Amino acid sequence: SKWVVDANALARLMTGIAVQGGKTQIGKVFAHARAEHARRRINAVVFVGDAIEENVDDLAEKAGQLGLLNCPIFVFQEGRDVRVEAAFREFARLTKGAYARFDAAAPQELAALLKAVAAYASGGRAYLKLQASGQAKALLAQLPPR
Repeated sequence: SKWVVDANALARLMTGIAVQGGKTQIGKVFAHARAEHARRRINAVVFVGDAIEENVDDLAEKAGQLGLLNCPIFVFQEGRDVRVEAAFREFARLTKGAYARFDAAAPQELAALLKAVAAYASGGRAYLKLQASGQAKALLAQLPPR
């Protein structure tokens, strides 16, 4: 999709997503974010996923490139695959972002996480601190002090 800055527009895009089989495209997403950041600063990238079929070291390198650009990735995992969790946590760490798991049966959890990232992208840690949700507080606790 195109890049959006409005949380409601993002919600409309996300509700129209259809899942298709095939190899994950995480590297492609990270490369796209890097190219977009080169054109215009991105304050945060959100990645929601449940699997990794690509080489984790290659993905970590791409995440690290985003980290060098001060472009944090907020990674949200559906499911409990420990290998995926370890990789997703590493992507968040390399970019000074944050990781969270959510329950697909509780869509309000993901909505709260997305709202928290929107606050962060709009005004950094100060705006994220204003969010009252437990999800926002959990993300804030992972972000390095600036």
